[in-house]
Amino acid sequence: MTTDDTAHEDTVRGEADASATDEVSTAHDELSSLADLTAHEASAFLTAVTEVASGNSPDTAIPLLTLALSQILGAGARLGAIQDVVLEERFEADPGPDDDPDPLRDGLANLLVGIDDYVYVVDPVTSPERVDGSITNDLADIALALTHGLKHYASGRTVEALWWWQFSYLSSWGDRALAAMRALHSILSHLRLDADEERVSEAEFDALHP
Repeated sequence: MTTDDTAHEDTVRGEADASATDEVSTAHDELSSLADLTAHEASAFLTAVTEVASGNSPDTAIPLLTLALSQILGAGARLGAIQDVVLEERFEADPGPDDDPDPLRDGLANLLVGIDDYVYVVDPVTSPERVDGSITNDLADIALALTHGLKHYASGRTVEALWWWQFSYLSSWGDRALAAMRALHSILSHLRLDADEERVSEAEFDALHP
């Protein structure tokens, strides 16, 4: 092999190494950006649910919860669409004790008295089994999973946060969010469509004749 051939081979190898490094860097940047976006959406969900649980605006509770779940399900769909996130150290660091979900759970339970329970199909693909569900428990479980990931994120472990959000979305909170969303949609539909016809007519008249 001539000196020119050796130099050319070194150049090609160097370009390949640089390209691989650039690809790794780009992939890491994309994961970091997705983690930033997911952290923002998780925080927005927690803020909305906490505000509803405070009981300050009971008349808007159902629409606000429906909207919050719709938005966090969008975040989950993105997590489910990407390839599996792999932990850099192949194990999950301990983010510390989980927050106490009981205050949130109690606030939501008080707000949703009489409409909290529902029935759902456990797995519509593999089994027709039906079980009881609770919107309050679903929302509290989702909040706990999102908060767990936010602790990783706040500690600077963005990939770990993203791994947790993706894993827990596929294994738990995604299912709970979908079930709660279906129940809330049903409640909202009944509230809006089961209204007294006379009251609806009066509302339409008032809207057309301000």
